[in-house]
Amino acid sequence: MEQTDVILALAALAQPTRLDVFRALVKHEPHGMPAGDIARELAVPHNTMSSHLNILSRAGLVTSERHSRSIIYRANLGQLQEVVTYLLKDCCGGHPGVCAPLLDALTPCCPPKETANG
Repeated sequence: MEQTDVILALAALAQPTRLDVFRALVKHEPHGMPAGDIARELAVPHNTMSSHLNILSRAGLVTSERHSRSIIYRANLGQLQEVVTYLLKDCCGGHPGVCAPLLDALTPCCPPKETANG
């Protein structure tokens, strides 16, 4: 990933509504959400939401797919992973133990789902 791509992604997220949009889309993975539902959930006018979604799309953080008359938006978690990897690459000057608390903090966010069989 290039530095300019990371800057574009961070700039896209450095606005409260766009950060809320991205977080809402992450919560709705893997199915995504139509633009109108995102606008209603966040109480943002539809035309304003379109602008925010376009900025997030140009940054590669959001993908879209047309389904009939709706456009379904999804968080591009692969792009987010690349941005975070870029930021943490060569973590702590070759002392990965310094980054251990950060990695540990991420682990409990997504515990494995229990299956019906145990």
